[in-house]
Amino acid sequence: MKATSAPTSLAASSPLAARGGSPVVLGAALLGFFLISLDALIVTVALPDIGRSLGGGMSGLQWVVDGYTLMFAALMLSAGALSDRIGARRAFGGGLVLFALASAACGFAPGLGVLVAARLVQGAAAAVMMPASLALVRQSFPDQAQRARAIAMWTVGGAVAVAAGPVLGGALTASVGWRWIFFVNLPAGLLALALLTRVPASPRLPSRLDTIGQVTAVAAMGGLTYGVIEGGADGFGRPTVVASLLVAATGAAAFLAAQAKGAHPMLPLPLFRSRVVAVSLVVGFMLNAAYYGGVFVFSLYLQQERGQSALHAGLMFIPMTALVAVVNLASAKLAGRFGPRVPMVAGQLVGTAGLVALTAVGPHTDVWAVALLMVPVGLGGALTVPALTAMLLDAMPADRAGTAGAVLNTARQVGGAIAVAVYGALLAGAQTFLAGMRWSVLLAAAGLVATAAATLTLPRAGHRGAEA
Repeated sequence: MKATSAPTSLAASSPLAARGGSPVVLGAALLGFFLISLDALIVTVALPDIGRSLGGGMSGLQWVVDGYTLMFAALMLSAGALSDRIGARRAFGGGLVLFALASAACGFAPGLGVLVAARLVQGAAAAVMMPASLALVRQSFPDQAQRARAIAMWTVGGAVAVAAGPVLGGALTASVGWRWIFFVNLPAGLLALALLTRVPASPRLPSRLDTIGQVTAVAAMGGLTYGVIEGGADGFGRPTVVASLLVAATGAAAFLAAQAKGAHPMLPLPLFRSRVVAVSLVVGFMLNAAYYGGVFVFSLYLQQERGQSALHAGLMFIPMTALVAVVNLASAKLAGRFGPRVPMVAGQLVGTAGLVALTAVGPHTDVWAVALLMVPVGLGGALTVPALTAMLLDAMPADRAGTAGAVLNTARQVGGAIAVAVYGALLAGAQTFLAGMRWSVLLAAAGLVATAAATLTLPRAGHRGAEA
Protein backbone atom coordinates (compact mmCIF):
# COMPACT_ATOMS: atom_id res chain seq x y z
CA MET A 1 0.00 0.00 0.00
CA LYS A 2 2.57 2.46 -1.17
CA ALA A 3 0.12 5.32 -1.21
CA THR A 4 -0.05 5.25 2.54
CA SER A 5 3.64 5.90 2.85
CA ALA A 6 3.72 9.13 0.90
CA PRO A 7 6.06 11.58 2.59
CA THR A 8 4.39 14.15 4.78
CA SER A 9 6.21 16.98 3.06
CA LEU A 10 4.78 15.92 -0.28
CA ALA A 11 1.33 15.54 1.24
CA ALA A 12 1.56 18.97 2.77
CA SER A 13 2.27 20.53 -0.61
CA SER A 14 -0.79 18.99 -2.26
CA PRO A 15 -3.99 20.97 -2.95
CA LEU A 16 -5.79 18.75 -0.46
CA ALA A 17 -3.43 19.70 2.34
CA ALA A 18 -3.89 23.41 1.76
CA ARG A 19 -7.19 23.27 3.61
CA GLY A 20 -5.53 21.84 6.72
CA GLY A 21 -7.81 18.83 6.76
CA SER A 22 -11.19 18.61 5.05
CA PRO A 23 -14.22 16.89 6.61
CA VAL A 24 -15.48 16.33 3.06
CA VAL A 25 -12.40 14.25 2.24
CA LEU A 26 -12.71 12.33 5.50
CA GLY A 27 -16.41 11.70 4.89
CA ALA A 28 -15.80 10.31 1.39
CA ALA A 29 -12.89 8.13 2.55
CA LEU A 30 -14.81 6.86 5.58
CA LEU A 31 -17.84 5.94 3.46
CA GLY A 32 -15.61 4.06 1.06
CA PHE A 33 -13.93 2.10 3.83
CA PHE A 34 -17.33 1.37 5.35
CA LEU A 35 -18.58 -0.15 2.08
CA ILE A 36 -15.43 -2.21 1.60
CA SER A 37 -15.65 -3.71 5.09
CA LEU A 38 -19.42 -4.15 4.99
CA ASP A 39 -19.40 -6.30 1.87
CA ALA A 40 -16.93 -8.75 3.37
CA LEU A 41 -19.53 -9.85 5.95
CA ILE A 42 -23.02 -8.65 4.98
CA VAL A 43 -23.42 -11.47 2.48
CA THR A 44 -22.64 -14.28 4.94
CA VAL A 45 -26.00 -14.35 6.72
CA ALA A 46 -27.82 -14.28 3.36
CA LEU A 47 -26.11 -17.40 1.96
CA PRO A 48 -28.95 -19.88 2.65
CA ASP A 49 -31.46 -17.57 0.93
CA ILE A 50 -29.10 -17.06 -2.00
CA GLY A 51 -28.72 -20.82 -2.30
CA ARG A 52 -32.48 -21.36 -2.32
CA SER A 53 -32.99 -18.57 -4.87
CA LEU A 54 -30.16 -19.26 -7.31
CA GLY A 55 -29.33 -22.90 -6.62
CA GLY A 56 -25.85 -24.30 -6.10
CA GLY A 57 -24.35 -26.29 -3.27
CA MET A 58 -21.80 -25.49 -0.59
CA SER A 59 -19.01 -24.75 -3.08
CA GLY A 60 -21.12 -22.17 -4.89
CA LEU A 61 -21.95 -20.38 -1.66
CA GLN A 62 -18.28 -20.42 -0.66
CA TRP A 63 -17.44 -18.64 -3.90
CA VAL A 64 -20.00 -15.92 -3.18
CA VAL A 65 -17.92 -15.07 -0.10
CA ASP A 66 -14.44 -15.89 -1.40
CA GLY A 67 -14.85 -14.28 -4.83
CA TYR A 68 -14.86 -10.90 -3.09
CA THR A 69 -12.17 -11.63 -0.51
CA LEU A 70 -9.85 -13.34 -2.98
CA MET A 71 -9.65 -10.43 -5.42
CA PHE A 72 -9.47 -7.93 -2.58
CA ALA A 73 -6.44 -9.73 -1.12
CA ALA A 74 -4.74 -10.56 -4.41
CA LEU A 75 -4.81 -7.00 -5.79
CA MET A 76 -4.18 -5.11 -2.55
CA LEU A 77 -0.41 -4.78 -2.85
CA SER A 78 -0.30 -3.38 -6.37
CA ALA A 79 -3.37 -1.19 -5.83
CA GLY A 80 -1.31 1.17 -3.70
CA ALA A 81 1.15 1.68 -6.55
CA LEU A 82 -1.76 2.31 -8.93
CA SER A 83 -3.17 4.92 -6.54
CA ASP A 84 0.20 6.67 -6.47
CA ARG A 85 0.51 6.58 -10.22
CA ILE A 86 -2.88 7.97 -11.26
CA GLY A 87 -3.61 9.99 -8.10
CA ALA A 88 -5.56 8.94 -5.04
CA ARG A 89 -8.71 10.92 -5.94
CA ARG A 90 -8.94 9.40 -9.42
CA ALA A 91 -8.20 5.89 -8.14
CA PHE A 92 -10.77 6.17 -5.36
CA GLY A 93 -13.43 7.57 -7.70
CA GLY A 94 -12.82 4.94 -10.35
CA GLY A 95 -12.87 2.15 -7.78
CA LEU A 96 -16.07 3.54 -6.25
CA VAL A 97 -17.89 3.65 -9.60
CA LEU A 98 -16.78 0.10 -10.41
CA PHE A 99 -17.84 -1.05 -6.93
CA ALA A 100 -21.30 0.47 -7.35
CA LEU A 101 -21.78 -1.07 -10.81
CA ALA A 102 -20.64 -4.48 -9.54
CA SER A 103 -23.03 -4.16 -6.57
CA ALA A 104 -25.91 -3.51 -8.96
CA ALA A 105 -24.86 -6.53 -11.03
CA CYS A 106 -24.85 -8.64 -7.85
CA GLY A 107 -28.35 -7.46 -6.98
CA PHE A 108 -29.74 -8.23 -10.43
CA ALA A 109 -27.79 -11.49 -10.89
CA PRO A 110 -30.01 -14.10 -12.62
CA GLY A 111 -27.82 -17.01 -11.57
CA LEU A 112 -25.03 -18.02 -9.22
CA GLY A 113 -22.33 -17.74 -11.90
CA VAL A 114 -23.17 -14.10 -12.62
CA LEU A 115 -23.27 -13.34 -8.88
CA VAL A 116 -19.82 -14.83 -8.30
CA ALA A 117 -18.40 -12.97 -11.32
CA ALA A 118 -19.83 -9.69 -10.03
CA ARG A 119 -18.39 -10.41 -6.57
CA LEU A 120 -14.95 -10.84 -8.16
CA VAL A 121 -15.30 -7.38 -9.73
CA GLN A 122 -16.49 -5.97 -6.41
CA GLY A 123 -13.36 -7.32 -4.71
CA ALA A 124 -11.10 -5.83 -7.37
CA ALA A 125 -12.78 -2.44 -6.95
CA ALA A 126 -12.44 -2.66 -3.17
CA ALA A 127 -8.71 -3.34 -3.54
CA VAL A 128 -8.32 -0.09 -5.49
CA MET A 129 -10.45 1.93 -3.08
CA MET A 130 -8.75 0.78 0.12
CA PRO A 131 -5.26 2.35 -0.25
CA ALA A 132 -6.66 5.33 -2.17
CA SER A 133 -9.08 6.21 0.63
CA LEU A 134 -6.32 6.25 3.22
CA ALA A 135 -4.05 8.21 0.87
CA LEU A 136 -6.74 10.89 0.56
CA VAL A 137 -6.84 11.21 4.35
CA ARG A 138 -3.05 11.48 4.58
CA GLN A 139 -2.93 14.13 1.87
CA SER A 140 -5.73 16.20 3.39
CA PHE A 141 -4.36 16.28 6.95
CA PRO A 142 -0.72 17.41 6.95
CA ASP A 143 -0.62 18.02 10.69
CA GLN A 144 0.42 14.82 12.47
CA ALA A 145 -2.04 15.17 15.37
CA GLN A 146 -4.95 16.01 13.05
CA ARG A 147 -3.99 13.15 10.77
CA ALA A 148 -3.92 10.69 13.66
CA ARG A 149 -7.43 11.71 14.69
CA ALA A 150 -8.63 11.51 11.07
CA ILE A 151 -7.16 8.04 10.60
CA ALA A 152 -8.80 6.95 13.86
CA MET A 153 -12.15 8.19 12.50
CA TRP A 154 -11.44 6.40 9.21
CA THR A 155 -10.93 3.11 11.05
CA VAL A 156 -14.26 3.61 12.82
CA GLY A 157 -15.96 3.22 9.44
CA GLY A 158 -14.49 -0.26 9.06
CA ALA A 159 -15.22 -1.26 12.66
CA VAL A 160 -18.87 -0.18 12.40
CA ALA A 161 -19.24 -2.08 9.13
CA VAL A 162 -17.76 -5.28 10.58
CA ALA A 163 -20.13 -5.03 13.55
CA ALA A 164 -23.18 -4.14 11.45
CA GLY A 165 -22.58 -6.52 8.54
CA PRO A 166 -24.26 -9.70 9.83
CA VAL A 167 -27.12 -7.78 11.48
CA LEU A 168 -27.84 -5.58 8.46
CA GLY A 169 -27.53 -8.55 6.13
CA GLY A 170 -30.03 -10.52 8.17
CA ALA A 171 -32.46 -7.63 8.46
CA LEU A 172 -32.44 -6.85 4.73
CA THR A 173 -32.68 -10.49 3.71
CA ALA A 174 -35.62 -11.12 6.04
CA SER A 175 -37.52 -7.93 5.14
CA VAL A 176 -36.95 -7.14 1.46
CA GLY A 177 -34.83 -10.02 0.15
CA TRP A 178 -31.14 -10.89 -0.20
CA ARG A 179 -30.66 -8.76 -3.34
CA TRP A 180 -30.95 -5.62 -1.20
CA ILE A 181 -27.73 -6.44 0.64
CA PHE A 182 -26.08 -5.32 -2.60
CA PHE A 183 -28.50 -2.55 -3.58
CA VAL A 184 -27.87 -0.83 -0.24
CA ASN A 185 -24.37 -0.01 -1.52
CA LEU A 186 -25.76 2.26 -4.20
CA PRO A 187 -27.01 5.24 -2.13
CA ALA A 188 -23.88 5.14 0.05
CA GLY A 189 -21.70 4.98 -3.06
CA LEU A 190 -23.54 7.90 -4.68
CA LEU A 191 -23.09 9.98 -1.52
CA ALA A 192 -19.37 9.21 -1.46
CA LEU A 193 -19.10 10.20 -5.15
CA ALA A 194 -20.97 13.45 -4.45
CA LEU A 195 -18.50 14.27 -1.69
CA LEU A 196 -15.60 13.35 -3.97
CA THR A 197 -16.65 15.98 -6.52
CA ARG A 198 -15.67 18.60 -3.90
CA VAL A 199 -12.20 17.10 -3.38
CA PRO A 200 -9.29 18.64 -5.34
CA ALA A 201 -7.18 16.47 -7.61
CA SER A 202 -4.45 14.44 -5.93
CA PRO A 203 -0.80 14.60 -6.94
CA ARG A 204 0.55 11.82 -9.13
CA LEU A 205 3.67 10.08 -7.89
CA PRO A 206 6.15 8.00 -9.89
CA SER A 207 5.37 4.38 -9.10
CA ARG A 208 5.93 1.22 -11.12
CA LEU A 209 3.55 -1.70 -11.23
CA ASP A 210 4.88 -5.22 -10.72
CA THR A 211 2.87 -6.88 -13.49
CA ILE A 212 4.53 -10.29 -13.26
CA GLY A 213 4.17 -10.33 -9.48
CA GLN A 214 0.51 -9.37 -9.69
CA VAL A 215 -0.41 -12.00 -12.30
CA THR A 216 1.41 -14.79 -10.47
CA ALA A 217 -0.11 -13.75 -7.12
CA VAL A 218 -3.65 -14.00 -8.56
CA ALA A 219 -2.80 -17.37 -10.12
CA ALA A 220 -1.41 -18.74 -6.86
CA MET A 221 -4.25 -17.55 -4.64
CA GLY A 222 -6.99 -18.33 -7.16
CA GLY A 223 -5.66 -21.81 -7.83
CA LEU A 224 -5.37 -22.62 -4.14
CA THR A 225 -8.85 -21.32 -3.30
CA TYR A 226 -10.46 -23.17 -6.22
CA GLY A 227 -8.62 -26.38 -5.37
CA VAL A 228 -9.65 -26.35 -1.72
CA ILE A 229 -13.29 -25.42 -2.40
CA GLU A 230 -13.88 -27.84 -5.26
CA GLY A 231 -11.75 -30.57 -3.69
CA GLY A 232 -13.81 -30.42 -0.52
CA ALA A 233 -17.02 -30.66 -2.54
CA ASP A 234 -16.13 -33.40 -5.05
CA GLY A 235 -12.83 -34.94 -3.93
CA PHE A 236 -9.20 -33.89 -4.30
CA GLY A 237 -8.45 -36.53 -6.91
CA ARG A 238 -10.45 -34.84 -9.68
CA PRO A 239 -8.26 -33.68 -12.60
CA THR A 240 -9.51 -30.09 -12.39
CA VAL A 241 -8.71 -29.93 -8.67
CA VAL A 242 -5.23 -31.40 -9.15
CA ALA A 243 -4.61 -28.97 -12.02
CA SER A 244 -5.72 -25.99 -9.94
CA LEU A 245 -3.41 -26.96 -7.07
CA LEU A 246 -0.54 -27.33 -9.54
CA VAL A 247 -1.36 -23.85 -10.88
CA ALA A 248 -1.27 -22.56 -7.29
CA ALA A 249 2.13 -24.13 -6.62
CA THR A 250 3.58 -22.91 -9.92
CA GLY A 251 2.14 -19.44 -9.41
CA ALA A 252 3.57 -19.22 -5.89
CA ALA A 253 7.04 -20.26 -7.08
CA ALA A 254 6.92 -17.77 -9.95
CA PHE A 255 5.72 -15.04 -7.60
CA LEU A 256 8.59 -15.60 -5.17
CA ALA A 257 11.09 -15.61 -8.04
CA ALA A 258 9.65 -12.36 -9.40
CA GLN A 259 9.83 -10.71 -5.98
CA ALA A 260 13.42 -11.87 -5.44
CA LYS A 261 14.71 -10.77 -8.85
CA GLY A 262 12.36 -7.97 -9.89
CA ALA A 263 13.50 -4.36 -9.96
CA HIS A 264 10.25 -3.11 -8.40
CA PRO A 265 8.73 -5.96 -6.38
CA MET A 266 5.28 -5.47 -4.89
CA LEU A 267 6.32 -7.54 -1.87
CA PRO A 268 9.95 -6.89 -0.84
CA LEU A 269 11.15 -10.27 0.50
CA PRO A 270 13.69 -8.69 2.90
CA LEU A 271 10.70 -7.74 5.06
CA PHE A 272 10.45 -11.38 6.10
CA ARG A 273 13.92 -11.36 7.62
CA SER A 274 12.29 -9.69 10.60
CA ARG A 275 10.83 -12.20 13.06
CA VAL A 276 8.41 -9.49 14.21
CA VAL A 277 7.08 -9.05 10.67
CA ALA A 278 6.86 -12.78 9.94
CA VAL A 279 5.03 -13.58 13.19
CA SER A 280 2.73 -10.55 12.83
CA LEU A 281 1.61 -11.68 9.39
CA VAL A 282 0.92 -15.24 10.56
CA VAL A 283 -1.06 -13.91 13.54
CA GLY A 284 -3.08 -11.60 11.28
CA PHE A 285 -3.79 -14.50 8.91
CA MET A 286 -5.00 -16.74 11.73
CA LEU A 287 -7.15 -14.07 13.40
CA ASN A 288 -9.15 -13.46 10.23
CA ALA A 289 -9.35 -17.20 9.58
CA ALA A 290 -10.93 -17.70 12.99
CA TYR A 291 -13.27 -14.69 12.79
CA TYR A 292 -14.47 -14.77 9.18
CA GLY A 293 -14.52 -18.55 9.11
CA GLY A 294 -16.53 -18.57 12.34
CA VAL A 295 -19.13 -16.13 10.99
CA PHE A 296 -19.44 -18.26 7.84
CA VAL A 297 -19.88 -21.56 9.73
CA PHE A 298 -22.24 -20.31 12.41
CA SER A 299 -24.41 -18.39 9.94
CA LEU A 300 -25.06 -21.71 8.22
CA TYR A 301 -25.52 -23.50 11.55
CA LEU A 302 -28.10 -21.04 12.85
CA GLN A 303 -30.17 -21.11 9.68
CA GLN A 304 -29.72 -24.57 8.20
CA GLU A 305 -29.39 -26.59 11.39
CA ARG A 306 -31.49 -24.55 13.80
CA GLY A 307 -34.08 -23.09 11.45
CA GLN A 308 -33.46 -19.47 12.43
CA SER A 309 -34.44 -16.71 10.03
CA ALA A 310 -31.77 -14.55 8.43
CA LEU A 311 -32.77 -11.70 10.76
CA HIS A 312 -32.48 -13.83 13.89
CA ALA A 313 -29.17 -15.24 12.70
CA GLY A 314 -27.83 -11.73 12.19
CA LEU A 315 -28.98 -10.68 15.66
CA MET A 316 -27.05 -13.59 17.16
CA PHE A 317 -23.79 -11.88 16.16
CA ILE A 318 -24.53 -8.66 18.06
CA PRO A 319 -22.98 -9.83 21.36
CA MET A 320 -19.78 -10.84 19.54
CA THR A 321 -19.36 -7.46 17.84
CA ALA A 322 -20.93 -4.99 20.30
CA LEU A 323 -17.85 -4.47 22.51
CA VAL A 324 -15.22 -4.41 19.76
CA ALA A 325 -14.62 -0.63 19.86
CA VAL A 326 -14.27 -0.61 23.66
CA VAL A 327 -11.85 -3.55 23.60
CA ASN A 328 -9.84 -1.85 20.84
CA LEU A 329 -9.22 1.07 23.20
CA ALA A 330 -8.37 -1.30 26.05
CA SER A 331 -5.85 -3.05 23.81
CA ALA A 332 -4.13 0.24 23.03
CA LYS A 333 -3.87 1.06 26.76
CA LEU A 334 -2.52 -2.39 27.60
CA ALA A 335 0.03 -2.16 24.80
CA GLY A 336 1.14 1.26 26.04
CA ARG A 337 1.64 -0.04 29.56
CA PHE A 338 2.96 -3.57 29.05
CA GLY A 339 4.04 -3.64 25.41
CA PRO A 340 2.08 -5.10 22.47
CA ARG A 341 2.99 -8.71 23.22
CA VAL A 342 0.75 -8.88 26.30
CA PRO A 343 -2.59 -7.96 24.63
CA MET A 344 -1.64 -10.00 21.56
CA VAL A 345 -1.10 -13.21 23.53
CA ALA A 346 -4.08 -12.53 25.78
CA GLY A 347 -6.35 -11.88 22.80
CA GLN A 348 -5.34 -15.05 20.99
CA LEU A 349 -5.86 -17.15 24.12
CA VAL A 350 -9.28 -15.56 24.75
CA GLY A 351 -10.23 -16.37 21.15
CA THR A 352 -8.97 -19.93 21.59
CA ALA A 353 -11.07 -20.38 24.72
CA GLY A 354 -14.16 -19.21 22.84
CA LEU A 355 -13.52 -21.58 19.95
CA VAL A 356 -12.99 -24.55 22.24
CA ALA A 357 -16.22 -23.70 24.08
CA LEU A 358 -18.08 -23.67 20.76
CA THR A 359 -17.26 -27.34 20.21
CA ALA A 360 -19.90 -28.07 22.88
CA VAL A 361 -22.64 -26.56 20.70
CA GLY A 362 -25.12 -29.25 19.69
CA PRO A 363 -28.40 -29.57 17.80
CA HIS A 364 -30.45 -28.33 20.75
CA THR A 365 -28.18 -25.75 22.38
CA ASP A 366 -30.09 -22.55 23.16
CA VAL A 367 -29.33 -20.07 20.38
CA TRP A 368 -28.63 -17.26 22.83
CA ALA A 369 -26.09 -19.50 24.54
CA VAL A 370 -24.44 -19.94 21.14
CA ALA A 371 -24.40 -16.16 20.70
CA LEU A 372 -22.70 -15.69 24.07
CA LEU A 373 -20.16 -18.43 23.36
CA MET A 374 -19.11 -16.54 20.23
CA VAL A 375 -18.29 -13.40 22.24
CA PRO A 376 -14.71 -14.43 23.20
CA VAL A 377 -13.87 -14.99 19.52
CA GLY A 378 -14.76 -11.37 18.67
CA LEU A 379 -13.16 -9.95 21.81
CA GLY A 380 -9.97 -11.91 21.23
CA GLY A 381 -9.55 -10.37 17.80
CA ALA A 382 -10.41 -6.87 19.05
CA LEU A 383 -7.79 -7.23 21.79
CA THR A 384 -5.10 -8.49 19.42
CA VAL A 385 -5.38 -6.43 16.22
CA PRO A 386 -4.48 -2.91 17.50
CA ALA A 387 -1.43 -4.23 19.37
CA LEU A 388 -0.49 -6.39 16.40
CA THR A 389 -0.62 -3.42 14.03
CA ALA A 390 1.39 -1.24 16.41
CA MET A 391 4.07 -3.91 16.84
CA LEU A 392 4.42 -4.40 13.10
CA LEU A 393 4.71 -0.68 12.34
CA ASP A 394 7.15 -0.10 15.23
CA ALA A 395 9.38 -2.83 13.82
CA MET A 396 9.68 -1.17 10.42
CA PRO A 397 11.48 1.95 9.19
CA ALA A 398 9.09 4.80 8.47
CA ASP A 399 9.58 4.56 4.69
CA ARG A 400 8.35 0.95 4.74
CA ALA A 401 5.35 1.47 6.99
CA GLY A 402 2.88 1.66 4.10
CA THR A 403 4.18 -1.52 2.52
CA ALA A 404 4.12 -3.34 5.88
CA GLY A 405 0.53 -2.24 6.46
CA ALA A 406 -0.51 -3.44 3.00
CA VAL A 407 1.17 -6.80 3.56
CA LEU A 408 -0.63 -7.21 6.90
CA ASN A 409 -4.02 -6.38 5.36
CA THR A 410 -3.32 -8.84 2.55
CA ALA A 411 -2.36 -11.59 5.00
CA ARG A 412 -5.56 -11.02 6.96
CA GLN A 413 -7.77 -11.11 3.86
CA VAL A 414 -6.05 -14.26 2.61
CA GLY A 415 -6.71 -15.82 6.02
CA GLY A 416 -10.42 -15.10 5.69
CA ALA A 417 -10.58 -16.46 2.14
CA ILE A 418 -8.69 -19.66 2.92
CA ALA A 419 -10.74 -20.24 6.08
CA VAL A 420 -14.04 -20.11 4.18
CA ALA A 421 -12.60 -22.54 1.62
CA VAL A 422 -11.21 -24.97 4.22
CA TYR A 423 -14.15 -24.82 6.63
CA GLY A 424 -16.59 -25.28 3.77
CA ALA A 425 -14.61 -28.34 2.66
CA LEU A 426 -14.79 -29.73 6.19
CA LEU A 427 -18.55 -29.14 6.34
CA ALA A 428 -19.06 -30.80 2.96
CA GLY A 429 -16.82 -33.76 3.73
CA ALA A 430 -18.02 -34.59 7.25
CA GLN A 431 -20.76 -37.12 7.94
CA THR A 432 -22.86 -34.45 9.67
CA PHE A 433 -22.86 -30.66 9.66
CA LEU A 434 -22.11 -30.56 13.41
CA ALA A 435 -19.07 -32.81 12.97
CA GLY A 436 -17.69 -30.54 10.24
CA MET A 437 -18.43 -27.47 12.38
CA ARG A 438 -16.51 -28.92 15.34
CA TRP A 439 -13.51 -29.81 13.21
CA SER A 440 -13.55 -26.25 11.82
CA VAL A 441 -13.49 -24.55 15.22
CA LEU A 442 -10.90 -26.98 16.57
CA LEU A 443 -8.66 -26.24 13.58
CA ALA A 444 -9.04 -22.51 14.22
CA ALA A 445 -8.32 -22.99 17.94
CA ALA A 446 -5.17 -25.00 17.18
CA GLY A 447 -4.02 -22.25 14.83
CA LEU A 448 -4.48 -19.55 17.46
CA VAL A 449 -2.61 -21.60 20.06
CA ALA A 450 0.29 -21.95 17.62
CA THR A 451 0.36 -18.24 16.79
CA ALA A 452 0.10 -17.31 20.49
CA ALA A 453 3.15 -19.49 21.14
CA ALA A 454 4.97 -17.78 18.24
CA THR A 455 4.05 -14.38 19.70
CA LEU A 456 5.76 -15.33 22.98
CA THR A 457 9.05 -15.65 21.07
CA LEU A 458 8.95 -11.95 20.18
CA PRO A 459 10.66 -9.24 22.25
CA ARG A 460 8.56 -7.51 24.89
CA ALA A 461 8.55 -4.32 22.80
CA GLY A 462 8.76 -3.88 19.04
CA HIS A 463 12.15 -2.93 17.68
CA ARG A 464 13.14 -1.21 14.50
CA GLY A 465 14.79 -2.74 11.54
CA ALA A 466 14.60 -6.09 9.83
CA GLU A 467 17.41 -7.77 11.59
CA ALA A 468 15.50 -9.89 14.10
